Amino acid sequence: MAPPKLKVALAGLGRMGKRHALHFLDRTPRAELVAASSPDEAELQWAKLHLEPYGVVLHADYEEMIREQGGVQAVVIASVTSVHAEQAIAAIERGLHVLVEKPLSTSVDVSQRVVDAAKKKPHLKVMCGFSRRFDASYRDAWEKMDAGLIGRPSVFRSQTCDKLDPSGFFVAYSKLSAGIFVDCSIHDIDLALWFFGQDSRVKSVVASGITAVEPALLKTNDRDNAVGIIEFYGGRIAYLYCSRMMAAGQEDTTEIIGTEGKLTVNMQPQSNLVNIYEASGIRREIPATYYGRFEQAFVTEANEFTAACLDDGKVPVKLAGAVQAVKIGCALQESLVNGEKIWFDETGKRVEKASL
Repeated sequence: MAPPKLKVALAGLGRMGKRHALHFLDRTPRAELVAASSPDEAELQWAKLHLEPYGVVLHADYEEMIREQGGVQAVVIASVTSVHAEQAIAAIERGLHVLVEKPLSTSVDVSQRVVDAAKKKPHLKVMCGFSRRFDASYRDAWEKMDAGLIGRPSVFRSQTCDKLDPSGFFVAYSKLSAGIFVDCSIHDIDLALWFFGQDSRVKSVVASGITAVEPALLKTNDRDNAVGIIEFYGGRIAYLYCSRMMAAGQEDTTEIIGTEGKLTVNMQPQSNLVNIYEASGIRREIPATYYGRFEQAFVTEANEFTAACLDDGKVPVKLAGAVQAVKIGCALQESLVNGEKIWFDETGKRVEKASL
């Protein structure tokens, strides 16, 4: 008898949804993609070509899919951010495991509702997909830090920098994304919490930014380049940089500085080990997109989520941390817009500096 497979339904067939679909279809041996949904006709047409021939049942309505598609055990949510939480809660209430793309929501309160719903069904595996936690290099760096190789980690410096897209995609996307810190730096925020400890308490955040190439972003209170500083209680600090205008390609790098050394991840980005020798010098190519850099991490994420569901194991990412990341990202975005430093007491409550 063949071993059981996790029957998975997918919500959303946009940029990330397509990738998740193919991962669960072809690259997750213990899972079976049985259904997918999207309200977008163009996305469904893509699915008719790439998914339906393999037995995947297509739906235009998410609620219909999770209500009527027989045998579904888990849902992967890769729809627009505004419905992540709503769809996750609906799946949890139907007794389905959930892997939801980051962020849970652009609202802290709405994000918390997902956590509250999951607490009522503790047997379910509910995970927010922070892809870098599944990257081999970041895992290696974390294990070295955890083993004491660099002493006490004290300074965290990280960036997520997208290649310039002159099509205007990021301008249109900013209407839904809640800003560059919530969308882009959310990965770096999650990494800071991972390396410093999930129970790390934020003391203050401050941010500043510019529109160097996309002035239209100002209409949605966003920027194409921004820096943020997060100060933690206990003497730790994180410095974040996010950008939408890299010329060469995707530049996502991290530095963890400890009292006895430091670790870096991807400080010299490269697609592979090929160097190009030409008259102007020696160069190497780098990934053009975020997915180009973290493709294998997404595949690992799919396989580990599947294993946790089938084997009743722990999911690799705690759901509560996703709420914490949104809270920090929203505070950074607020500081970016109003130019003010935001303070928190040791319980996480916002306060005026004078009261600390």
